[in-house]
Amino acid sequence: MLLEQNLTTADMQKHSLTYWWPVGCWVSVFNKLIRRYKYLEKGFEDEVKKLLLFLKGFSESERNKLAMLTGVLLANGTLNASILNSLYNENLVKEGVSAAFAVKLFKSWINEKDINAVAASLRKVSMDNRLMELFPANKQSVEHFTKYFTEAGLKELSEYVRNQQTIGARKELQKELQEQMSRGDPFKDIILYVKEEMKKNNIPEPVVIGIIWSSVMSTVEWNKKEELVAEQAIKHLKQYSPLLAAFTTQGQSELTLLLKIQEYCYDNIHFMKAFQKIVVLFYKAEVLSEEPILKWYKDAHVAKGKSVFLEQMKKFVEWLKNAEEESESEAEEGD
Repeated sequence: MLLEQNLTTADMQKHSLTYWWPVGCWVSVFNKLIRRYKYLEKGFEDEVKKLLLFLKGFSESERNKLAMLTGVLLANGTLNASILNSLYNENLVKEGVSAAFAVKLFKSWINEKDINAVAASLRKVSMDNRLMELFPANKQSVEHFTKYFTEAGLKELSEYVRNQQTIGARKELQKELQEQMSRGDPFKDIILYVKEEMKKNNIPEPVVIGIIWSSVMSTVEWNKKEELVAEQAIKHLKQYSPLLAAFTTQGQSELTLLLKIQEYCYDNIHFMKAFQKIVVLFYKAEVLSEEPILKWYKDAHVAKGKSVFLEQMKKFVEWLKNAEEESESEAEEGD
């Protein structure tokens, strides 16, 4: 009944790690005691945090067993993921103890649950963006993290961190874009910045065009009157056409933009009648081309406002088809 008697870190080092039972037995003991004596819950968590700070005092075998036990206790909710703060101790990180311990811990945790459950627990305590801190500052990169944990058999954790990094980079890109637009920075500077971020964070162009569209549309306070908002939108988007055109060099990017426009016009009721006008504007400004527009009309549109927007686009699409057929005929005659 050591735990009932306010078990200290030193006691746990002396007893728990000297006479190791199978991990499942220890989990059962701790769970039963904490369920019976709820007041021990906070004290137990605090002692585990202290215990993790002294990992260097254990042998590698003892550390591995403790990591497995901790992973299971995290999985069943006996421990809170905030205990991982102890692993960010500078000395433990510097000597590689934190990363090695984390490998065994996450293997045990994911084996009991899955990566989605683990991610949810990490998010609750704002740990989801801190995992790279398990390594020294000069090794805190996605590449190093994914290599280390993938080679250790934790590919799902590597992919999770990579996705988190990508999401963070996209949010930062959108935030910076909005600030640049608010300041009225030259488009050439904005384009250069965005291209550098695309390369650095491996963000594909179709994703970028969606971010730019959202940023452009968030820089204005739109008129609440439907008859005036279309005119306001055309004037605003005409100004930003060169910026949008710089990131619609691929058919998929153009299609992504069309879908973003469709969703925006549907979600913002005052824009319902402006959809066709925006598409025509972008066609004339060479932001959009015939093929993606025709593909969107045929089968690539989404359900939101489908009947309304297809009806709006009907005459323009017919005009595009006729113009395309005339161009093909002229080309054949030229041959």
